[in-house]
Amino acid sequence: MTKLTLGSHPYLLGFEQLERLLERNAKSGNEGYPPFNIEQTSAYSYRITLAVAGFGEAELAITVEDRQLVIRGRQNDDSEDRVFLHRGIAGRQFQRSFVLADGVDVGEAIMENGLLHVDLTRSEPETVVQTIKINKG
Repeated sequence: MTKLTLGSHPYLLGFEQLERLLERNAKSGNEGYPPFNIEQTSAYSYRITLAVAGFGEAELAITVEDRQLVIRGRQNDDSEDRVFLHRGIAGRQFQRSFVLADGVDVGEAIMENGLLHVDLTRSEPETVVQTIKINKG
């Protein structure tokens, strides 16, 4: 039996890019840090919330690259001047990636109580009807 993919299904035309996005996201190495929530705040808006306790605004970067929302964090290492008897608070860098559909735009980012909120909006889809003229061959 052959494996059926989005790009090879006879009724799904032009979805090869979606299949590549899914494969790229699966290989992106998103681990479990930092934890995050995704909530739908209205019919056409979403909010991603990441738990980034210990990070300042200057240590975080939010970019959109090739329809991917990428959130990176890198803390300044000031542990050279400090002696830890126990170090249980993670101070590692991270990168979280989220694939955005066409029509999804990144709004504002808000830092509040150790949580980074990133708001997304999706434009309301338009109903388009197109009539194709049949020419004589």
